[in-house]
Amino acid sequence: MSRVETADLRPGHRISRVIKGGWQLAGDHGSVDRTAAIADMEAFLDAGITTFDCADIYTGVEEMIGSFIADLRQRRGASIADRAVIHTKLVPDLSRLPDLRPDEVEAIIDRSLARLRIERLHLVQFYWWDLAIGDPVASLEVLKDCQRKGKIANLGVNNWDSAQIARFVEAGFDIASAQVQYSVLDRRPANGLADWAARHDMQLLCYGTLAGGFLTEGWLDKPDPGFAFDNRSLVKYRLVIDEFGPWERFQRLLRALKAVGDRHGVNLSSVATRWVLDQRQVAGAIVGARYARHLPQTLQVFDLTLDDQDHGEINAILAEAQGPSGPVYGLEGDRDSRHGRIMKYNLNTRPDDKVLGQADG
Repeated sequence: MSRVETADLRPGHRISRVIKGGWQLAGDHGSVDRTAAIADMEAFLDAGITTFDCADIYTGVEEMIGSFIADLRQRRGASIADRAVIHTKLVPDLSRLPDLRPDEVEAIIDRSLARLRIERLHLVQFYWWDLAIGDPVASLEVLKDCQRKGKIANLGVNNWDSAQIARFVEAGFDIASAQVQYSVLDRRPANGLADWAARHDMQLLCYGTLAGGFLTEGWLDKPDPGFAFDNRSLVKYRLVIDEFGPWERFQRLLRALKAVGDRHGVNLSSVATRWVLDQRQVAGAIVGARYARHLPQTLQVFDLTLDDQDHGEINAILAEAQGPSGPVYGLEGDRDSRHGRIMKYNLNTRPDDKVLGQADG
């Protein structure tokens, strides 16, 4: 079996460099066999993929991971269950930002602890929808206090570029990581954030590595589907492809990734994941595998080393890309944009929150 690479975010906080994502297990991303998904988490842990990413706003996912940990603890003991490293998030509702109270922030942490059935959260990744509203520094101070109480080990942030993160670093917060979208389709973290993170002892945890499944053989040589998806994840990443360039350019990228994979005897998605893991300051890539049947393919990334020829062929396509451009999450952070209109902004207390609008093509 492949040796799973690890990275240290902080002393005592070691993660697997492939992280099992949780967004795809949330309620509005298609049908999920809850029992099978929980059972299959054990296979990931046993294979060395010890790190699980979730969020307070991923409906039902913290509870699923909590059920997995409780069952594992009961059957195999605390020493096995304690191998699981849990990264969650704190994302207050947009509607609550003006008047969110400190006790409400700590209550969200307590709720995550109860859902996950653990005594301390390994990493809480903080996000505030609009830094011009309310007092995000005060809310992050609550999380720092939760660290002092032993409820949280380390703090991270989500979907911000260096300009936003600097505000909190300068206020004295130790930010171990930033979770950002990063893939061969979306290289915005390379526009300055990675270099800034290196200077401030912060590492990147990257989602969108496989663009919601678009960076797999399943889309190779397929016609442009437009935007007719019920799954918001597919709409989100189809918009990213639109920023990258026309569908044919995306197909040429898939063919280049496939050619590299064929030379090395691995699948296309392993090449895409390896590319991300090789980027500056990247500690881990979050892969949204629902079930363990794809685990052997997921592990192939640890047998792969990209050489100069591989990078040359990939870079030849990337050099033609139109975008995405601008700061990390700049497109998505504009709530009036087609990227922003597909988001849900109040899932912390309103799991049935609706999107603001539909993406246009």
